[in-house]
Amino acid sequence: MMIGSGLLHATVNAIFKSGGADKMSGRAMIDGSSALLVMPLALVVPLPQGAWFWLGCSLAAHTVYLTCLIRAFAGADMSAVYPVMRGSAPVIAAIAAVFVLGDVLTAAIVLGIGAVCLGTVLVALRNAPPLSALGWALGTGAMIAVYTVVDARGVRVCANALSYVVWDFLLTGIGIGGFFALRRGRDFVVAARSQWRAGLAAGALSIVGYGLALLAYRLGNVARLAALRETSIVFGLIIAVVFLHERVNRTRALGGGLIALGAGLLIVLR
Repeated sequence: MMIGSGLLHATVNAIFKSGGADKMSGRAMIDGSSALLVMPLALVVPLPQGAWFWLGCSLAAHTVYLTCLIRAFAGADMSAVYPVMRGSAPVIAAIAAVFVLGDVLTAAIVLGIGAVCLGTVLVALRNAPPLSALGWALGTGAMIAVYTVVDARGVRVCANALSYVVWDFLLTGIGIGGFFALRRGRDFVVAARSQWRAGLAAGALSIVGYGLALLAYRLGNVARLAALRETSIVFGLIIAVVFLHERVNRTRALGGGLIALGAGLLIVLR
């Protein structure tokens, strides 16, 4: 579930990165599309009793996360900033999961996370992004860790996991998507005319991708699962080369291999 989530996450971000220059409008279309697609489900699933506080915290964390994401993608190539933002999150999420969720860190989990993070450093080391983009990418990674732990807690306390997934996307789409669209005003309408198909596709993929992650967080150790989702870095590098025609040097390729190795250790070792 987490590897599939990683693949879909990388695909969504590639669609977002390759869209028009107006990144805020592009993000508004993705999140707004997700909200529209889950809205019918909100009428049939039970309310997420016991999880409203966590849904509110998730909305706040996602607002900061998406703001940092937009800034990072506006300042550098996807192959430069995506590994930084995704690879910096597992360590923070692992530590937070121990204190907030009571998860256990075994030697195998630490080893796997270590390989993922070392690979991330290698990916970002050569031809590093500008300092401003690097700062936004690190901020994105920190907020990924925050919303990961918040949503893991929320989906666990909610009686119905599907209810949490639906309302998470509904609140995020209406709140953040609406806020970004209002910020852009007429520019959003102009961008929507040419980007709405890509936004709708990315919105649908976001539901499946993060929905899989939320269901997995309900079932397993968050530290292990959060690091496994960072296989999206490997998928992101492949997509950046094949579809976005970005150049990935040997150091970045080696880093991607270490990330894949770390993911393998997290799957095999206990």
